[in-house]
Amino acid sequence: MQNLAPLEITVHKNSRIMTIKWADGHQSEYPFGLLRAGCPCADCRGGHENMRPEPDPAVYDVHLPDSPATRLDQVKAIGSYAIGLEWADGHREGIFSWDYLRALCPCDECRGKI
Repeated sequence: MQNLAPLEITVHKNSRIMTIKWADGHQSEYPFGLLRAGCPCADCRGGHENMRPEPDPAVYDVHLPDSPATRLDQVKAIGSYAIGLEWADGHREGIFSWDYLRALCPCDECRGKI
């Protein structure tokens, strides 16, 4: 997958969705629960031995309820290649690269590419 930066990132706290508009015209909508379930940090992945550049397909079957763990407080740029998400429970270790986020897109088109 090519490294393509988003044109726009919007966080909708009421609907609990983060939207990314990509340079190729695609739009991804990420429920907060999916972002938290798909956190790419070593703790959330179960250790460094489970680190991969793509999301674990099992994250799409995880349904996390509204809680501090799934309330997105902040989105911060990390260089020009990623964002960091900070959750209301204080978790902020995951670095979501553009490639990882595109692979995490829950739409049928993108999930067919995993």
